[in-house]
Amino acid sequence: MTKSFVADIKSNTRSAMVEMLNKRLADAIDLKLAVKQAHWNVRGPSFIAVHELLDQVAGRFEEHGDTMAERAVQLGGLAAGTTQIVAKSTSLPAYPADATAQGEVLKALRERLSAFAKSCRAAIDEADEAGDADTADVMTGISRAVDKDL
Repeated sequence: MTKSFVADIKSNTRSAMVEMLNKRLADAIDLKLAVKQAHWNVRGPSFIAVHELLDQVAGRFEEHGDTMAERAVQLGGLAAGTTQIVAKSTSLPAYPADATAQGEVLKALRERLSAFAKSCRAAIDEADEAGDADTADVMTGISRAVDKDL
């Protein structure tokens, strides 16, 4: 780990939080790309509304990723967000790239958003148990936003 700017958090706690944040970062990047895939390809009677909504959701996942990556760096770690790392690290199932029907697209995204939300709640508990209230707060904010999108 590089030099930390958060001096009052123990080294082992910082390391554990950086690892957890990078796992959720991989999922957030994977999910953002899945949402963009859906955005580009969705078809159906409410196309324009769904298309625009998905673009907004993708933008929020961009922000979630930035927030987690910046927290990992604040803790003295590195943000791991390359496509190669994400492909190896995501815990989410692969998005069905050939999905185009509105119902099919929304179902696939709902499943992945739900899984991500669940992992965010687990991350809140992990950060709380580690004594890192700020990381728990970061994950709480993300969890709330994902639940809203879900």
